[in-house]
Amino acid sequence: MGCAVADRLARSRVSVCLLEAGDDVAVGATRANSGIVHAGYDCTPGTLKARFNVRGNAMIWQLAEQLGVPALKCGSLVVAPAGGEEGLAELKRRADLNGVRAEILSREQALAVEPMLADGVTAALYAPDAGVVSPYQLAIALADRAAVNGVEVVTEAPVTALGKRDGVFCADTPKGKFEAKVVVNCAGASASRINAMLGAETYEEEFRKGEYYVLDHTERTNVSTVIFPLPTAAGKGILVAPTADGNVIYGPTSRPTVEDDTAVDAEGLEEIRRSVPLTYSRPAFNKCIRVYCGVRTAVGEDFVVQPSEKAEGLIVTAGICSPGLTSAPAIAEYVEELVGERLTLLPKEDYIEIPPRSPRLEELSEEKLNALIAKDRRWGKIVCRCEKVTEAEIVAAVHSPVPARTVDAVKRRVRAGMGRCQGGFCSTRVMEIISEELGIPMREIRKGAGHSEIAVLAVKEADDEKI
Repeated sequence: MGCAVADRLARSRVSVCLLEAGDDVAVGATRANSGIVHAGYDCTPGTLKARFNVRGNAMIWQLAEQLGVPALKCGSLVVAPAGGEEGLAELKRRADLNGVRAEILSREQALAVEPMLADGVTAALYAPDAGVVSPYQLAIALADRAAVNGVEVVTEAPVTALGKRDGVFCADTPKGKFEAKVVVNCAGASASRINAMLGAETYEEEFRKGEYYVLDHTERTNVSTVIFPLPTAAGKGILVAPTADGNVIYGPTSRPTVEDDTAVDAEGLEEIRRSVPLTYSRPAFNKCIRVYCGVRTAVGEDFVVQPSEKAEGLIVTAGICSPGLTSAPAIAEYVEELVGERLTLLPKEDYIEIPPRSPRLEELSEEKLNALIAKDRRWGKIVCRCEKVTEAEIVAAVHSPVPARTVDAVKRRVRAGMGRCQGGFCSTRVMEIISEELGIPMREIRKGAGHSEIAVLAVKEADDEKI
């Protein structure tokens, strides 16, 4: 949400600053998002979720194309066993009211869309406008474009105090004080905490953890679309889906938890193992290359997107759970309107809509690759074998508009370390490149946030060797 709002406001001649608590953008709920671009059939008609989901779906595909973000409009199926016809009919009714394309398919029709459906599936709701996008790459690309257009992006700057005097807000952070006439609260799980600093509205928040399996690229040929079970009160259920980057995911669970609990446990993984065979006929847990967990935050049954009634100049986005990723561009568009009621937003004449970006090796023809190698030999040096990432791509990530300064930040931008070996081969070389490009010693290179240094002690080098 923060990246989408910053990107939207960067179109106007106003001073914008994005304060990020983490070491990089996309390190909270976005990092663990399923990446599903929801069609909008599930949302209760008339809610903010329905409004922003449908509008966001219409926006996000063009946005991903503009920014070079991996995305795939592959459609989705909500599958049901015998007796589930009423549930599918209710989703179809909502789809019609929300203006979403959807149709109920027989088993034979559904198999034509997804041949690997489980034997117990008798019917399905098909939504052709659903799909997948890389959630963290979308957030990073939005932040990069915002930065290119003059937005100041400050990482590792959690707001420790927020006050207002003479019509001006002042935020205290470890990176200094920041002043603004308008504050947009996109703090996710910390939304109530930020509001409380100003004596504004707080919310009864519910935190739910979701665990996932990530499968190797080799499984991608077996999954054609996003497969959902019939939704329940706990959420949209455990899905089987391709990712925009070529993997397959199973998950998420939906279990009550606390704000910072991202631990994967046996109970959650077993729930996934029980659930997947009910919708998908070819579970391949032996192809798992990673498990992970994220936490989503809900505030009641709908999104909160509104000006504060208690703190003039504060605009709040809270409870942006599913379908928050799909809705983000549309919510940002609406937030821009709310900001425009408080500040004069004049179009920026030199706005850069499609900023330059470093290409990916996988996008290049042999001719273009050879031309790049002739200019820069780093294009010919593969660092990550699993994902085929070159040294040149990693260097570009380190020097991107919102620079990658940790191993995980590089991974989210160019996928070095996201393959089958999960960084077992390339991590040390990524560390060396970060060290060389930023001019900092290896012992200061971090995996991610906080004190996550990797090379904490030299065990082989001589005392006089550089480490």
